[in-house]
Amino acid sequence: MDASIVLIVSACIFLAIGVPVAFALGLATAATLILAESYPLLVLLKETFTGIDSFPLMAVPFFILAAELMSGGSLTEVLLRFAGQFVGHRRGGLGYTNVVSLTFFSGISGSALADAAGPGSMLIKMMDKAGYDRSYAAALTASTAIVGPIIPPSIIMIIYALQDESVSVGTLFVAGILPGILIAVAMCIVNFYVSKKRNYKGDGETPPLREILLTTWKALPAILLPVVILGGMRAGWFTPTEASVVAVFYALVCGKFVYRTLEWKALPNILERSALLSASVLIIIGLSASFAWILTIEGIPQQMAEWLVSMNLSPWMFLIIVNVFLLLFGIFIEPLPGVMVLAPILAPVAMKLGVDPVHFAMIVIYNLTLGMITPPVGGLLFVTCNVSKVPMSQLVRELVPFLWAHGAVLVLLTFVPALSTWMPHALGFK
Repeated sequence: MDASIVLIVSACIFLAIGVPVAFALGLATAATLILAESYPLLVLLKETFTGIDSFPLMAVPFFILAAELMSGGSLTEVLLRFAGQFVGHRRGGLGYTNVVSLTFFSGISGSALADAAGPGSMLIKMMDKAGYDRSYAAALTASTAIVGPIIPPSIIMIIYALQDESVSVGTLFVAGILPGILIAVAMCIVNFYVSKKRNYKGDGETPPLREILLTTWKALPAILLPVVILGGMRAGWFTPTEASVVAVFYALVCGKFVYRTLEWKALPNILERSALLSASVLIIIGLSASFAWILTIEGIPQQMAEWLVSMNLSPWMFLIIVNVFLLLFGIFIEPLPGVMVLAPILAPVAMKLGVDPVHFAMIVIYNLTLGMITPPVGGLLFVTCNVSKVPMSQLVRELVPFLWAHGAVLVLLTFVPALSTWMPHALGFK
């Protein structure tokens, strides 16, 4: 029996019956090894462990721990006050506060799910109390949390750099800054029109200058974390993996000695949450690696690459086709396994067609991340529904204008490569 057919068909069956993506890929790999009888079953264990046996991958649990330490150190409240003082008094002010706060927090967490479950849940409650439709608050939170994997540091960017050697983690981190800001601006535009239509009023008046300066001063240590990470990497002081350890110590110092809100007794719970989240990410990476191994051995990436090249597509037509394919693919597959499976297939083709690797990486990452807010698999939808207590049908209905805004940003990123490439080149990242 042909191994590639068994692999793909079994994966589709497991996904269709609702098996979590990581385990669906692992079970599909096991079924292929048993039924095709081409390789020993031991391959599943070997390639799963090989997939996570990577020094750069050590950055993932450390960045997760840094985000948990910052959250445990009352970072959320600090960033909320900082963002609210600039935009809270405007029409739809809490909506803008939501966007700005999550954008700043994404520079620490690197995870859309962490943004939605942490500061996102708090913001939804605040908006609900202020008279906003709870379903709209949930939709805004889910749509803005997409910025988490785009603005550095980003877990998915670390994984992508491991799959495509033509880009580095540091380069992708810097490349995500402008697209992340663009996404935040797009969410603010949608909030402006919705708030005007529904008459969502502002929250009080602009605070006095002295209060603004004091709040900004208090928020400065938290805001500087991404600057420390990127600046240290650019200066050559540490690698991305070492930067993640620096981030942990920085977060610990901020929470315990700067904000003085992090208690030693809270550390066991923080370590437990970080370990569980890290384990879930590494399981996805490991099982995706075993799935990708069979694809590679069977020559599917090479065959697909040759087929795409033989079509004599222009770079722009190739990017349009890739966008459509990834948007559909992302509906059913979560971002991390999507990158593990597709980056080794599509990135070499893009390079042959003359597409800048950093530009292409941002298109792939943004596309697959959008799958987190599209049913049926969209993880962000389920997390947001859980923390907001909003039915899925209401959340999806409110998402429509935000999805259009994300589509507009995706078009800009696709046809204006400089949005992804200018900043890395300007700062000397290669």
